Amino acid sequence: MTEDLARDLLRIGAVALRPDDPFTWASGRKSPVYTDNRLILSHPDVRQRVVEAFVEAAASAPADAVSATATAGIPHGALLADRLGLPFSYVRAQAKGHGRQNRIEGRVEEGQRIVLVEDLVSTGGSVLSAAEALQEAGAEVVAVLAVFTYGFPEAEAAFAEAGLPLVTLTDFEALAEAARQSGALGPGAWATLRDWRDDPAGWSRRVMGEA
Repeated sequence: MTEDLARDLLRIGAVALRPDDPFTWASGRKSPVYTDNRLILSHPDVRQRVVEAFVEAAASAPADAVSATATAGIPHGALLADRLGLPFSYVRAQAKGHGRQNRIEGRVEEGQRIVLVEDLVSTGGSVLSAAEALQEAGAEVVAVLAVFTYGFPEAEAAFAEAGLPLVTLTDFEALAEAARQSGALGPGAWATLRDWRDDPAGWSRRVMGEA
């Protein structure tokens, strides 16, 4: 599944690779990779495979409910909750500034076991913040499920420190290998991608002439 989904993401353009013409992320960092898993929603075949894979992954972490990060995790989480027949909620990046000022939308019960769905894990900061909000509401987050992870060392350390299992459907290594097999990446490009993945901040600074 990992390799098949990586090929799917490349095919539909959900992940794009430009080692020689880096993207600029919202953080301002330069990156040879850009991921937009929202495009999965427009491809029913890939969308179906993703939800089926999430159903299988969720079987290893029995839960009473599903939650997701806003906004990109919401559709995947809602589809999973529907397939499992479980309650659904989602967690905002920050509380609303009006009304009830909710950060969690939907009902979360004390002691509820929740699987938390995210579309993409980079540093892990946003989904771990959402997990903390659910825990503060009295729930137990039993696992984080994500479509894709870059596999950054800082994310692995953050999940280990939080004591939260992370299950991803595909990852950077599978993506790069799928791109190599398709001919989209030459030998030098793979080396560039690995250098970036091992030190994304340093790679970005070098590209921008800051180091």
